[in-house]
Amino acid sequence: MTKLVLVLAALLTGCAPLTAPLPLAPAAPVLDADFPDPAVIKAPDGFYYAYATQSEVGGKWVNLQVARSPDLLRWEHLGDALPAKPSWASKTQDFWAPHVERHGDTYYLYYSAKPDAALTDKKRGLCLAVATAGSPLGPFVDIGKPLQCGDGFVNIDPMAYDDPATGKRLLYWGSGFQPIKVQELAPDRISFAPSSAPADLIPVVKSEDVNEYRRLIEGAWVVRRGDYYYMFYSGDNCCGPKAHYAVLVARSRSATGPFEEPKDRPAVILERYGKWLAPGHNAVATDANGRDWIVYHAVDITRPRTKPSDDINTRRVMLVAPLVWEDGWPRVVLPR
Repeated sequence: MTKLVLVLAALLTGCAPLTAPLPLAPAAPVLDADFPDPAVIKAPDGFYYAYATQSEVGGKWVNLQVARSPDLLRWEHLGDALPAKPSWASKTQDFWAPHVERHGDTYYLYYSAKPDAALTDKKRGLCLAVATAGSPLGPFVDIGKPLQCGDGFVNIDPMAYDDPATGKRLLYWGSGFQPIKVQELAPDRISFAPSSAPADLIPVVKSEDVNEYRRLIEGAWVVRRGDYYYMFYSGDNCCGPKAHYAVLVARSRSATGPFEEPKDRPAVILERYGKWLAPGHNAVATDANGRDWIVYHAVDITRPRTKPSDDINTRRVMLVAPLVWEDGWPRVVLPR
């Protein structure tokens, strides 16, 4: 067991305060496999479940990956949360960025997929989709039609959130060089509310600066803390030869904005460090002691591919790090 795991285990059991600097060793992944875009939920059975973008596992395509952990550290890969492709996307291999919410006895899985129509009509882009199950393990079954389709990869990275202040059911999503958006869901949670419309929240920054992360933004994750809603989001290239990715944060007094970046500190809270390239597309999870953790993927530059034939910087493994709050803003505690 690495020094990092020992330190993190001590934190999770309440043996070390997060208010002091943490003597973390070089980071080690908690799931050392291609597990991109992790989203985490804690189920009534006491386990944390993480869901991830499609990948090959043991030589077989897994549409939407699922893993389970008792403590956010020790993870077991459980296979495919969506073992049967939807009828409208039965021939494609693009199943991205799932997010799961539980309401009553039903689990709702929001994800992105490329429709079969895109195989013959290049103008067809990815779609937002919903599947349901009675267990966090699934099997999730698609509702039978997309929630929304559009051009390119605009309709990706959905995140469902119930606003505790208004009771509204919201869905955040967005990429494709467009702003991150939000729209109200109907009570059935599998359609948009009648007469609702998407609203732009976080704008892209048009820039020729190769170091500017906000040229493309995606992967919204919203939490409420105190009087503010915090939106974590990621920017620029997730992967590939030009991988340049990071997590940024903005906050608002309303779940539907306007969101503002910090004025006295950088908006970027997680970017490349050590051997970990392009960290991003995060979730936030709270442990049994009430401490917050950021769960994200990153590329290990010493092993950037799963197979020799894969593109470089496409093996994105899952990591966790403590998330502390200072002066009303989150900070990721990284190895020194």
